[in-house]
Formats: sequence, structure tokens, C-alpha cells
Amino acid sequence: MVFGYRTPRHPFDQFRDEVDRLWTGVFGPGDGLRMGALRNQPAANVWERDDALLVEMEVPGVKSDQVDLSVVGDELSIKVTRPEVAENVIAYHRRERSTGSFTRVLRLPVEVDAGRVEAELHDGVLTITLPKAEAAKPRKIEVTSA
Repeated sequence: MVFGYRTPRHPFDQFRDEVDRLWTGVFGPGDGLRMGALRNQPAANVWERDDALLVEMEVPGVKSDQVDLSVVGDELSIKVTRPEVAENVIAYHRRERSTGSFTRVLRLPVEVDAGRVEAELHDGVLTITLPKAEAAKPRKIEVTSA
């Protein structure tokens, strides 16, 4: 027996569209289940060069003394504290930027030299440079002929 549908789309496609529409209504456009779970944590990019790992994290309005970094083993821990607004007379109409503190732990794909880690905060973007440990750097091996 062959089933036919009067609409050109399969019912499961229509169902998926309805579920997506529902989640968009709950979390807002561009979000979703994954982003909704991380809503109070800033976005981070991690990439690798030959000599180092680089991490960028968006932390608008945060000063350098409000950031604590540590490297333990293969994990980078970033703790950020955003102070509460001191004024009690503010009536928010919408509040999406969180206050208080959060900690984000990123697992590093290679071993790094924790003693040479550098961090810079510029225009609301925290950039962390994690130099690779000597054992993790690629090295050229010379092949000799017998």
C-alpha cells in the first residue's frame, strides 16, 4: 500500500517546524535548547596555532579586576564577576545581561605552559593566549638514509 499526502511536505517535517517555532517562542530567535542552557554564560571561541591555543570570550562591561583565570592540567577556568547595579530606583523593562559571578571551564585539547599564559581585555572581549607545552608542539623529525 502506498500512502500519499495532499501537501508537498511530509507530516514529520511539519511537526519539526512546529516544535522549532515553539522553542523559538520560548528562547527567542537564534537560540534553542543548547544556547538557552548557556544563556548566562558568554560565548567563547577556541582555536589553535602551531605554538599556542587562543580563547576569545565576550564579556561586555567587565573590568580586568573582575576576571580570574587559572589553568589546572588540561582545563582553563574563567571566573567573571559582574557587580549588581547599585541603584535601587531602576525599573527594568528588559534585562538579559546577567549579574553576579559565573565560572566557565574549558577543556584544552593539548597541554599548555601554564606559566606563560597571557590575557588581555579590550573592548569587551577577553583574549587568552595559552602557549603550548614543548611536548605538544609539532616537531620536525629528520629522516636519515641507511
